[in-house]
Amino acid sequence: MDSNIVIGEDETGQPVRIDLEELLATRLLVQGNSGSGKSHLLRRLLEESAGMVQQVVVDPEGDFVSLADHFGHVVIDGAAHSIAEIEALAARVRQHRASVVLALEGLDVEQQIRCSAHFITALFDAPREHWFPALVVVDEAQMFAPAVAGEISEDTRRITLNAMTNLMCRGRKRGLAGIVATQRLAKLAKNVAAEASNFLMGRTFLDIDMLRAADLLGMERRQAERIRDLERGRFLGLGPAICRRPSAVKVGPVKSGPKQTTSKLAPLPTAPAEEMQALLHAELAAVMESQAEAKRAAPPPPAFTAEQLSEQITRFEADPVASDEDGAEPSSAAPGAAAQVVEDIMRAMASDPRAAFQPSAALYQTFLLHCRKRQASAATPDMAGFRRMFAIALARLDGLEPHVRQHILEMGSTLDDDVLAPFLTIARHAAEGIEEPDDEELSRVYGTSSPGRTRRLLEHLERKGLIVVRHDFGGGRTLIVPGLDAVLSE
Repeated sequence: MDSNIVIGEDETGQPVRIDLEELLATRLLVQGNSGSGKSHLLRRLLEESAGMVQQVVVDPEGDFVSLADHFGHVVIDGAAHSIAEIEALAARVRQHRASVVLALEGLDVEQQIRCSAHFITALFDAPREHWFPALVVVDEAQMFAPAVAGEISEDTRRITLNAMTNLMCRGRKRGLAGIVATQRLAKLAKNVAAEASNFLMGRTFLDIDMLRAADLLGMERRQAERIRDLERGRFLGLGPAICRRPSAVKVGPVKSGPKQTTSKLAPLPTAPAEEMQALLHAELAAVMESQAEAKRAAPPPPAFTAEQLSEQITRFEADPVASDEDGAEPSSAAPGAAAQVVEDIMRAMASDPRAAFQPSAALYQTFLLHCRKRQASAATPDMAGFRRMFAIALARLDGLEPHVRQHILEMGSTLDDDVLAPFLTIARHAAEGIEEPDDEELSRVYGTSSPGRTRRLLEHLERKGLIVVRHDFGGGRTLIVPGLDAVLSE
């Protein structure tokens, strides 16, 4: 099979080819300022080699996802996956030799860097039997291999430099051919740039970048001005996979296109200044009010004094929860129905959204009061039993199948009473197949207004092995209850 692809033509109109087999062994560095045609060059290279070699594209701006429409690339949304899933996907990419685009546009810069670092490291760490040849294209490489830490943390810089260095320095023996593209050579880590033996240099204006590009191309410094005069879509190429002497290349056309941009001029609106001002300021106060309301935290529940507790008991005596609709006193409960009466009272108390915020002692006294009024005192539990029954009532497990409900209760049997209700609520959501409870619902059943306490609760349940908390790069959270799927399938 011919391993040569045509990426464009030289100044005489002759085709300029790249030897893919040589490129796999010697790697490629592409440099050019914004607007020089750097992404167009990468797209041409990817399109021409799509049917010949596996391709992995790290795409921070979503420019290359259109390859999926024309060449069958699989798009992996970095924002939708956790670290463990990103690493598992990378391992499967190597195993099944799939061409993929890792789309990172949904993440902020530091998350993009960490996501790509984990992905590239997992590609590098694949088992030896999966070391098939693959092109690994990293656009905007100065982000992923920065010369200095800049605004990212030192830990993030360390892991991404390790990943990019492994790709460019040691990747060849594992079948990985790094192709890095950057706007600024001066911002790219030197140990990453130095590993490339092939170069395609586009238009650049800063003296420090021009001089570095000229040095890499083996040109005299007085010839560096030539790089500044290059037109869009034209590059100077050099390397064993391209040509032995610096040669001008005009990149050829492509089939797929980048996402739409607004670089072309468009007519401005003709609305008068007064109308435009009205459009900009319309309902602005309402927007500010809604934002303030969203940020306004719910106040913590007030502490109950002895006088307030006495008043609450008196109020329940005058208006019991379990009264009939016509206000008549309830009839005596038969002995066999006493347990059902207790459950009804417990369920009615748990329906109060502020119930979990009250002290257990106050709740228990109120509960006993209702039981006496319903003449169900014979079935009342002690304080410890009440706390567990009330936690179960808060979680609303009644709608589950009996065997599922029993399994969930057995899973939570070792938990303290104060954290039982949140766990049962998480398990109920998982069993019903609905979205996991948000922080507001967990806080309600946990009886707290502190996000920190809710976060520590989840960490505690995860340490106990009862749940798995999965955070994705987009900030989303998934709560998984191990072992529950097997019970649901019975």
